[in-house]
Order: sequence, then C-alpha cells, then structure tokens
Amino acid sequence: MIPFKDDNPTRTFPFITITIIVLNCLIYLYEIFSPPRKIPFASLFGVIPYSIITFDQIQPIHPVLSIFTSMFLHGGLFHLGGNMLYLWIFGNNIEDAIGHFRFLIFYLFAGIIAAYSQAITNPSSMIPMIGASGAVSGVLGAYLLLYPHARVYTLFIFFFFVQIIRVPAYIVIGFWVIIQIVNGLISTTFAAHGGVAWFAHIGGFVAGLLTIRLWLPKRRYYYW
Repeated sequence: MIPFKDDNPTRTFPFITITIIVLNCLIYLYEIFSPPRKIPFASLFGVIPYSIITFDQIQPIHPVLSIFTSMFLHGGLFHLGGNMLYLWIFGNNIEDAIGHFRFLIFYLFAGIIAAYSQAITNPSSMIPMIGASGAVSGVLGAYLLLYPHARVYTLFIFFFFVQIIRVPAYIVIGFWVIIQIVNGLISTTFAAHGGVAWFAHIGGFVAGLLTIRLWLPKRRYYYW
C-alpha cells in the first residue's frame, strides 16, 4: 500500500511542514551536485550512536548538533521521497492541531527521541545515521492518536491489480508500525553492518503517540 493523500481538511496553511520539505529537498540537491568530497556528508553531519551516548566529539560539529543536521540528510532519492511523502500527507494536520511553532519543536523532539532509541540498541556503533524518518515517525504516531479514522487515499498494488482505495488511517499507519517492529527485530542480527535504523522509527513513533496530547494548545472558553 502506498498512501499519497488524506481527506482530513486543515484550517491553517502548513508553512512549517512545507518549509521542512523544501529544506530537505534543497539539501539533498546540494549533496548530489556538490563536488566529490573525501569525507561523505553522512560522516560529517550524520548522528553517530557512540558519539551521542558518550558526547565524545569525533566530528567537526558537536554530537548534539549532529542529531539535528542528520534529520536533513538522506541517502538516496527513494529515502528522501518516502520521508517527504509521509510528512506531506500527515504533517499538515498535526501542524494545524498544535500550531506552527509547537509543530516545529515537536518534530525536532521526535527526531531526538528517535536518534537515541536507535543509539541505545548499539551504543558502541560508529555508523552514522541520517534521514528524517525518526521525526516523521513521530508525526505518524501523533496522527494515529488524533485522527485514527481519517481516510487515506492509498495506491493498492497486488500483482497486476492496481486500485486506489480509501483506507482508515489506523490501518495504513498500523501496517507501517508492524513492518517497523518486525524489521527492527530482524535487524538486531545485522546491526554492525548498517542498514535501516528501524528502532529510530519505532522510538519516534512512540514519542509522538504518547506525547502529542501534551503539545495540544489549551482551549480558551468564554462564559456569559
């Protein structure tokens, strides 16, 4: 199943969501069109588990700062496209629900939790992690809690059968969660060889799911 939009309207323009998407795309273009480098961007600005656990600075930037820079780096077009697609579908509603500034902080907060969730599974790892997946996973967790029954337009492909269907968000996101958990458990065998940071996805998702209500603005009521 490939989701591509939802039918959940918003009241405000999602300029933070769009700004994050544009920044990620521009940085990716800079990555691929800049001159060849002796040290890859991922090694310079990705988040290294060992470094953020011990705060031992082994990169040009501080380990804490690397958590934020890593959220705007991607390893390929599909990596970037998948993350930005999910952020585009689900991010605007969360931004609308909690407000623009809160959404930015929430997004970065989910990314921090995601980075440490992966790091604690292999705290001695020196393999850099990059991508917006952890932060976007936080958005998915928030969406699941706030809008579980919103309909998501999904491209369903089964061999030669191709159909666009409207599926409740809890099914689309639930299916995504199952994939993350299964692959996360499998990946523990191959953690030393790199790959997808499945536990970052899980950690970001749980952070969004459990804390989103704390980010909701307080309602003001008038009595007469």
